[in-house]
Amino acid sequence: MAEPGVVATDTDRRWRLRHLPALLIASAALAALAAVVGGVFGGATAALGAVAGVGVTVLSYTLTTVVLAWADQINPQLVLPLGLGLYALKFTLLGVVMVAVASTGWAGLVPLCLGIVAGVAVWTAVHIWWLTRVHARQPRG
Repeated sequence: MAEPGVVATDTDRRWRLRHLPALLIASAALAALAAVVGGVFGGATAALGAVAGVGVTVLSYTLTTVVLAWADQINPQLVLPLGLGLYALKFTLLGVVMVAVASTGWAGLVPLCLGIVAGVAVWTAVHIWWLTRVHARQPRG
């Protein structure tokens, strides 16, 4: 039996991904809002940039969530090295992509950056909400 407040991994192997649907729904709502706001303030290019920015964040965070959940299920000692390696890889790729996009002079660059920032803020806020309101109230064991 698991100690109080700790999820018994033997009885519930999906707990590592249980928060993902709420995060993806909130991100989809944000992407729709970003498209509208971008379209109103900057036209189709800004709408595309804003939605792409949200998409970059969602892809990055979802990849991390799935990889770390898999690593934790296989061997918890894999979480740190895979997490750090994935973090370094993602930020390197993001830097390369941002420099490449900036070098084109694309008008959607600023909305892309704002979409990334909004995606991070919403993902983080919903994750905190889920952990404190939903996960905290779920029965353990």
